[in-house]
Amino acid sequence: MPKERQIQKSITFITGNQHKVLEAQGILNNLGISLEHADIGYPEIQGNLEDVARYGAQYAARRLGKPVIVEDAGLFIKALKWFPGTYSSYVQETIGNKGILKLMSDVVDRYAEFRSVIGFCTPKTEPEVFLGTVKGQIGYEEIGRFGFAYDPLFHPEGYEESFGEMKRDEKNRFSHRRKSLEKFALWYKSQG
Repeated sequence: MPKERQIQKSITFITGNQHKVLEAQGILNNLGISLEHADIGYPEIQGNLEDVARYGAQYAARRLGKPVIVEDAGLFIKALKWFPGTYSSYVQETIGNKGILKLMSDVVDRYAEFRSVIGFCTPKTEPEVFLGTVKGQIGYEEIGRFGFAYDPLFHPEGYEESFGEMKRDEKNRFSHRRKSLEKFALWYKSQG
């Protein structure tokens, strides 16, 4: 009988998005880190993804009194001058995927990137950030019933399927969130 993977470390993930929790658990558990979840919220300052993650992690770590991670992610579309970018969550809530498709209706260059930044902080340290990016294209329609938010629009480079057509474990093998969480996990485990 194979030995079960021993969880070496634990971290608290601050988010209100249950989809992110499930993806992060699937990724970090395989890297030897168990994930706790807390939905305490944090102010999202104006700035780039790194600024938001840095501030959010520091705020949450000091409020909870323990080490935490936060994640800020966005869809960046080249032809729309990298919009929605840091406004991805707000844009998803207001115009949604149909609004993005309308903005892209006459656009030929459909290059886009999903970016994820993990912010880590303890109550007594400065925050660290870890960026993960996946390149791809915006489709011409929503395809797929898996994932969430912009996943049915985004076709990662080298794949015919959208993220919305991929089950969580398939997406987790190479997603932007995977890349940022892997960078964090390698660093975190090296800290002793």
